[in-house]
Amino acid sequence: MPAESNFQDVTSSTIRTRTMPQLSGGSEKPRRWIKRYRTETAASTASVLSTVTAFPLDSVKTRMQTYPYAGALDCVRVTYNSEGIRGFFRGVTAPLASVTLVRTISFSIYQRSKYVYSDWMKKHLGFCPLEHVNKNGAFPNLGTIACFGAAGATAGSGITFIACPFELTKLSAQVSVLMANQKNADPQRQAIALSYHNKGTFKTLANIVKHRGFTGMYTGLNLHLLRDTLGTGIYFATYESSKQMLTALSGKDAHKNPIAVLVAGALCGIVSWALIYPIDSVKSIYQRNALMYSKGQKVPVPKIQFFRRDMYRGLGVSMGRSAAVNAVFFSAFEFLKKRINAMKEFVD
Repeated sequence: MPAESNFQDVTSSTIRTRTMPQLSGGSEKPRRWIKRYRTETAASTASVLSTVTAFPLDSVKTRMQTYPYAGALDCVRVTYNSEGIRGFFRGVTAPLASVTLVRTISFSIYQRSKYVYSDWMKKHLGFCPLEHVNKNGAFPNLGTIACFGAAGATAGSGITFIACPFELTKLSAQVSVLMANQKNADPQRQAIALSYHNKGTFKTLANIVKHRGFTGMYTGLNLHLLRDTLGTGIYFATYESSKQMLTALSGKDAHKNPIAVLVAGALCGIVSWALIYPIDSVKSIYQRNALMYSKGQKVPVPKIQFFRRDMYRGLGVSMGRSAAVNAVFFSAFEFLKKRINAMKEFVD
């Protein structure tokens, strides 16, 4: 038995010695690539997970913004009775692709922008926000909030031109059944509305181009740009500041405090939506209306009115959805980044 045991050990050792260089050489490049683009890798993976998890709430939010319901439960009941479970996931393909792409680019722009703004502030104002944030027990101040808010606004404005066509397609898919069932006095608009009924993502996009031309894919771009610039600035400023504050109060390092990340993620979604929701409502209403117009026809733009009740239809659902999405997203994002940072460049 001892001899057999020694033979097995030697054989196993020989096999490991012969095969290990091949494994090392084969996995070296992927590891380097993942570590180099850790922000993008973590953001895209976390985005897929969070988008699928909370998409039904996004669908309910859009329906409540564009059509009158007695409340969120009424919207859920009507949608389920008329369209089944599938109705809550109608249009999920577009945001699954777009949100992943947009979030990945957004986080990439944000990460680079905050270093640029931090360096500028250090050079011209004598204060470095990123150095301040990394101090143990440091609380957020006006400088850090300004830096993260400006970086977020830069990211938000940058991704609008990519996100707009996808979001318009998603909205069209989400309300297509409601548009088709709506009685319209104008037969032409009714026919256009019916043409969107029960179409997939790509057929919906082709239908938009058919009725409104290629520029129709950017219907509501100005409203989208305003919403994303302000909303993303508030979003990142709230996340970074609340995470820093919770971390300072707990006395733990941010990477070792998953509760701070979870709460900050949920909070940034709630605060950003609460402050820019009327802009998003007007954007959704305008885009919904525009889908029933042909190319060249002027579409009336609703007025943005803060503190008007009908501008906040679906806000509770939206805040709940956003809290869930961002709590899942940032928890997964920070976890994945931590794991990637811990990866070795080479296999031992």
